[in-house]
Amino acid sequence: MTILLADPVVRAVRVLDNGDPLVPLIFAPDVLVRQGLALRLVEARNALPSGVDLRVVEGHRSVADQNAIIERYTDELRELHPSADAVELSRLSSRFVAPLAVAPHVAGAAVDLTLVDSWGDELWMGTEIDATPEQSGGACFFNAEVDAEARRNRTVLADALSGAGLVNYPTEWWHWSYGDRYWALLTGADHAVYGPVEVPAWARS
Repeated sequence: MTILLADPVVRAVRVLDNGDPLVPLIFAPDVLVRQGLALRLVEARNALPSGVDLRVVEGHRSVADQNAIIERYTDELRELHPSADAVELSRLSSRFVAPLAVAPHVAGAAVDLTLVDSWGDELWMGTEIDATPEQSGGACFFNAEVDAEARRNRTVLADALSGAGLVNYPTEWWHWSYGDRYWALLTGADHAVYGPVEVPAWARS
């Protein structure tokens, strides 16, 4: 059974932030993540087959941006499920966007990414990045039934990233994290090592 980010067991994981700074990825300098995650992404790249590379489209996300995504998607869900109460809307929303209190992106602990070939063209993964469950008919779930090409590419992505210590949020094939509460829960770690963090002044200009 999939554990959603809104589940109380995720919120219950304690956070002891180790102070890793936000740093730009050497292969995607516009993307900021915690240093420990950056090192693991380099390791994952090195584990990919020849001619295949990672394309990271998002890392750290501000509180304001996270809230905006939550509000926009919740509004869409409210129209689709007019009888749903606030608790149900929160559960549905958390399949696609994390509640602020546990959001891995806000901690600099998560990346949204895909695979590209040697020409820089994205490999077929079954859906576009950020396709909601409604838009994709559930194909955004990592273990959804997708065609053989997409399944093969998802497996390549998962082998490299999990081998480097990252975990996937199973409702989004593209979302992988390290050091956050969800990672701690899935790996059995005693605590998360990354909590919410602000972008340093040097990176705001």
